[in-house]
This record gives sequence, C-alpha cells and structure tokens, in this order.
Amino acid sequence: MLSVLMPAYNEASSIAENVCETVETMRDLGIDFEIVVVDDGSLDGTHAAASHALRAWPDHVRVVRCTRNEGKGNALTCGSAYSRGDYVAFLDADMDLHPEQLADFFAIMNDRKADAVIGSKFHPRSKVDYPLTRRVYSFFYYLLVRTLFGLPVRDTQTGIKLFKREVLDKVLPRILVKRFAFDLELLANVHHFGYRIVEAPVTLNFQRVSSRVRLPAVWNVFLDTLAIFYRMRILHYYDRLERPPAQADFAASSHEIVVPVAIRD
Repeated sequence: MLSVLMPAYNEASSIAENVCETVETMRDLGIDFEIVVVDDGSLDGTHAAASHALRAWPDHVRVVRCTRNEGKGNALTCGSAYSRGDYVAFLDADMDLHPEQLADFFAIMNDRKADAVIGSKFHPRSKVDYPLTRRVYSFFYYLLVRTLFGLPVRDTQTGIKLFKREVLDKVLPRILVKRFAFDLELLANVHHFGYRIVEAPVTLNFQRVSSRVRLPAVWNVFLDTLAIFYRMRILHYYDRLERPPAQADFAASSHEIVVPVAIRD
C-alpha cells in the first residue's frame, strides 16, 4: 500500500481539485493507496476545502489539520504518523509535479534496489520550467550540501519523493528541522544510516506567479544546514538515538503545539 502525503498551506482554491486528480491518477495506475492531506495551519480554509475531496473519496482520502503553521517538514512528519502504507510518497499540493510520475519512481526503486527515490531537477532527463532565481539557489545549495555531507544526490528539495516505510520509521524520529531544510536533514540521515537513495527525472511545471522563496528563507535554510552539519559531524547527535520512539509516539510527544484533527464527514 502507498501513502501519499500532501502538505498544504493556503491552498483552498485548488486543494480539492488537486486531491481528486491525484486519486484518479492513482486509481488509473492500479495502486492500492491512501492520500493524507495535511493542512499546515492554513488561514484560508484549506482544511474545509480538502474535506470536499474526502467526501468524494472517503475510502482513499484522509485530512489532518495542524492548528498552527509549523512548516512543511512538520506537516510531513505529522502526516507520516497518521499514514498506513508500506511505501510513503511526498507530493506537493500545488501539482507542479504531477502524481503520475510516481509510477516511474516505483519502477526505479525496484530496478535499482533503492530504499528511497527522489525527484531531481538536475537529472539529465528532467523537464523543468521554473524561475531563474530558484535555479541559482538550487545550484549553490547543491554545492554546499555536497561539500558538507557528501550526499550522493544533486537535488534535495524537489517536492516528490518515495520511501520504503522502514526508512522513515528509522529516520523521522531523529529529525529536528520543521521547515525548508527538513528535506536535507531527512536525506542526510537516510544516507548516513546506509540506505540507498536514487534520483529520478521529473517533469516540473512551475505554476505560481511569484515564488514563496525569499532571502530571509534562504538565510534560514543556510543556518539550518550548518546546524544539521554540526549535529551530524560534531555532536554525532543522530547516532546517540539508539532506540528512537515509535513514530506515532514521536509525533505526539514532539509536536505539542500542533494538534492534528481528522476532518470527518
């Protein structure tokens, strides 16, 4: 079974349509699946809009609401704790990356015997259309990550990823970052614990009029990246958690401010 986690922040205008399209895509692929929408403390009624998709597909859609905006990483951690699949996919709610690409991710996972398959804008077969500023940020961030962590991937930030459940059960309880550098901390630990990560080509159609990435966010990512390096290489923090708590317990104990509420029909 595949759990598709869709973190959403202020996506009321499109979330119901995008979730329903994802459901129909997964059905066409013949995959046993669930979609867990995590409203990351939206201010525009995203959770109410997502409930329309829940009512349309009650057997496939679950909606979780975080009462405060704590970041995409926090939403994904929360959604993972509420998911039930043997495989877990991350998928951005804005549909810049279409869910039909997950079929190729599964094929790559099987062919390459990978534990995680991540989308990469830098893959030679990727087809990408997104702002020049993001291209510049992505390139220099890749150089920084390669230097600090030796991570064997070129792109940690693309919003479509596929993991085996056991990988997330091992790694997520150790993750501290809640926002943009969450992907790096997650993948750095996946690699650190010996799991195999493989990059996949993606087709990306950037649909937003303006990017949400601003200089303060870039600076915060840089600081979080240095903090991850310090915890991993200097403190060996991640190695000290020899027996991390179960993921559901971790979600409950480490997210006191965030109170998830399932929306029921």
